[in-house]
Amino acid sequence: MEKTNAYVKSGMPGSMTYNEYFGLVNQLVDEGKTTGEDQSEAFVEYTFLNRHRMNRLNKTTKLIENLQKAAESISEPTVWLALSEAWCGDAAQNLPVINHIAATNSMIELRVILRDEHLEIMDELLTNGGRSIPKLVAFDENLDVTFTWGPRPDPVQQLVNAYKAMPEPKKPYTEFTEEVQKWYAKDKSLSIQSEFLDLLNQG
Repeated sequence: MEKTNAYVKSGMPGSMTYNEYFGLVNQLVDEGKTTGEDQSEAFVEYTFLNRHRMNRLNKTTKLIENLQKAAESISEPTVWLALSEAWCGDAAQNLPVINHIAATNSMIELRVILRDEHLEIMDELLTNGGRSIPKLVAFDENLDVTFTWGPRPDPVQQLVNAYKAMPEPKKPYTEFTEEVQKWYAKDKSLSIQSEFLDLLNQG
């Protein structure tokens, strides 16, 4: 993870706070745009939907008690670097929750960068050989990696793996993504919170 480490050491130029990232999403929606080179109608629509998802989660996410305590107990500075894009549905469902966790403790510095502007970092954090996002890597004050997470809670990743393994012809990808969004709505962020609780307790 040499390039990612060097980026963090250099002060993470061009990175954003979560609030700055959410502000960018809002701005892009108002302009009828999205992040990245693909400015297709579909990706712009995904970004519009993601703004609503993020806005809802910003307001409604409540951390489970054990996770709240685990995050509050962190006593050494840590950087959580997340790769994302405005059009990514998984990012919209998970980054607001990660932000809630980070916001419990000033020792946690959450920074967000755009995947397609940092492919050299993304390529150190591949999932099954793919550039799936969101992806988060945590560093301690010595710039040692303490954990990575992403691109989605394990139950969703299993759904994705099963979909990819289906023989053709299979249901349209848009239909599958709707099922994934319904899973997120039913789960109410409990899976990602449980996974972060396990990660923080490992430290």
